[in-house]
Amino acid sequence: MPLLTFSSDFGNNDFLVGAVKGQLLQINPEFSIVDISHSISPFNYTHAAYVCRNAIKNFPDHTYHLILVNLFDKNPDQLLLAFHNNQYFLCVDNGLLTMVLEEKPQMVTGIHLKKEDAKNPIAFAKILGQVINQLIRGDSILKIGEPDVSYIEKKPLHPIISDTWIEGQIIFIDNFENVIVNITQKQFEENRKGRKFKIVFKHDKIIETISETYADVHEGEKLAIFNSAGYLEIAINKANAAGLLGLKGYSEKNIQSKQLVQNQLFYQTVRIRFE
Repeated sequence: MPLLTFSSDFGNNDFLVGAVKGQLLQINPEFSIVDISHSISPFNYTHAAYVCRNAIKNFPDHTYHLILVNLFDKNPDQLLLAFHNNQYFLCVDNGLLTMVLEEKPQMVTGIHLKKEDAKNPIAFAKILGQVINQLIRGDSILKIGEPDVSYIEKKPLHPIISDTWIEGQIIFIDNFENVIVNITQKQFEENRKGRKFKIVFKHDKIIETISETYADVHEGEKLAIFNSAGYLEIAINKANAAGLLGLKGYSEKNIQSKQLVQNQLFYQTVRIRFE
């Protein structure tokens, strides 16, 4: 039974998620479709890359990953089929692919869209579902579309590193309003070098230890933890860290529109000082 994952920024309030699944099942009723998320923030590549990357790495080899996010950042003239680390990726050519992978894919082909092709989410899903069916039938990825095609690349957001500090961006605020920062445990330990550290917030609020679980602190107390994806997470036990600490997530849409509000950034950084 072919295993597919489906990620999008469609939300769950209209027909699109169901319609895409319906189209896929018309193509092959044996498709087993697993939803990753349909609540990815619109226009937010960083959020999409974080969610997709850390879900996809848990799936078996040769899973097909359908990522329909920010489909019309530009007028699309091709869809992409990539193979990387024994996984298949199918998405629009908008730069997200390299952000999810954090590198160039090992193999990529372009599925060109003709002028007469409908350009909407359901049409894209139908085309990519047919591509998956071709792969299942044994067609080579190199014979599907145009191999080694040029495509848009975007670089993932990386922390800034100094000898005495590391500064990361808030890339996601989860359902509990815990704040995820793009600093991995590996990056933290490599730059910490066994030193003490301080994470300083507004009103002189400080975190100086890394917890193993939320229960390591009393209810209402703040903590830092490395989450199940290996990223730094700022939380308050049974409370709203984002709101109480005045933290906001990264938003490409607002940065690009330059709608600046006095004394307010559209994304915030978290700096760890080593001592």
